[in-house]
Amino acid sequence: MKQAIIDNLLEAQVLLCDCNDFTKTYYRTKYGIENFTSIPCKAPSPPKIERKFPPYTGFGSEEDSLRSCIGLMPIPHQRNFKKFIEFDSYGNISSTLRFFAKLITHKCADVERMFVISYFLSDDTISVFEPIERNSGYTGGMFLKRVRVKKPGQEVFKSEFAEYIKAEELYVGAKVNVNGYLFFLVNADEYTLNYMERNSDKFPLSNIQLVIQKLKEEECKSRELKQVFTAADCMHTKMVDFNTFREIMMNLTVGKLTDQEVITTARRYRVPEDPCPHRNVLVAQAHEQLKKNAFENFERLIAMCVYKDQEKKKVLPSKDIKRLCKSSRLPLNEDLLGSLLSGFEDSEKQINYESFFCALNWRVNPVPELEVASYIKERCEDEWLGMPSPIPVKYIYYSNLLKDVFGVDE
Repeated sequence: MKQAIIDNLLEAQVLLCDCNDFTKTYYRTKYGIENFTSIPCKAPSPPKIERKFPPYTGFGSEEDSLRSCIGLMPIPHQRNFKKFIEFDSYGNISSTLRFFAKLITHKCADVERMFVISYFLSDDTISVFEPIERNSGYTGGMFLKRVRVKKPGQEVFKSEFAEYIKAEELYVGAKVNVNGYLFFLVNADEYTLNYMERNSDKFPLSNIQLVIQKLKEEECKSRELKQVFTAADCMHTKMVDFNTFREIMMNLTVGKLTDQEVITTARRYRVPEDPCPHRNVLVAQAHEQLKKNAFENFERLIAMCVYKDQEKKKVLPSKDIKRLCKSSRLPLNEDLLGSLLSGFEDSEKQINYESFFCALNWRVNPVPELEVASYIKERCEDEWLGMPSPIPVKYIYYSNLLKDVFGVDE
């Protein structure tokens, strides 16, 4: 073919680009055509059609509604299994952030109500629980069952997924809107504060370096800050209690610091609280936790230690016994277990496992119960029933803080 042939086929123009060998032979013998150079012809790409999904119907979850639009036989939504395994509760690691909150309301009867807001890291769900308080007029109990909570101000019936409250948005001093109820987070438990400090890249308010950098911007007030701390320290102990520390920091920084940042600073410069309590006190605390969980499998633990003790010395390294306790899910928190092991180990970091587990056997060797400690309370709080102390730390070394921030030495 010397030129492209354009034919009219069913009122549609068709461009002949190439032909097979039989056609070439026919045209060569019949018409003497020798040029059969094919014409490159690439079909135009079909237009990209954006797939649009109908808006959320309001029935079930958004993920379930989307599944019904993808296929004729919808399958359940698969949650993030990797995240669930990574943040699943195991042993004494709860993977649950717990905050103590107050209800922000104009009703006088609801102002003093206290709530526990739990954020589960495994699936980003939130539950709200109200501790039972006698003669309060409220029954207490579950205020909101475990569910993901949407951020306020979003359109309900839309095609895109809604935004939910994330763990990074929760901190002491934050206001959280939970399904129309506005909560003020006043404190957090020890696990939550430790988790936020370990993951300070996600929780910048728990990053002590960022807090110190913010305090350095107030260098013009360094002399005033020192004078106020010195005036509050009448006994010249170089430390103040938490309430005084918080009040001074909030007043002099004029609201530039949040409650979470004040707590982070206080925890960094806190005075150690009896780092080595008496062993009997530790055993009594352990008995209390073991009784609550009805743990009595001490004979099996001793048998496992005997199996590992190949030299029959009746002692094992402290790290081996700690690993054994964790694998057996001994219901003791990390700090208490570490203190107990330190109290029973010898100079070579060895522990007599028989005496250790016999001391923990609350059924055979009971010890007197501990008296409930009277915690220091916030000035704005009257009572925290069934909860830990709302004071993150008791005393803070303000002199160390001034030295690190302003270079001021007491």
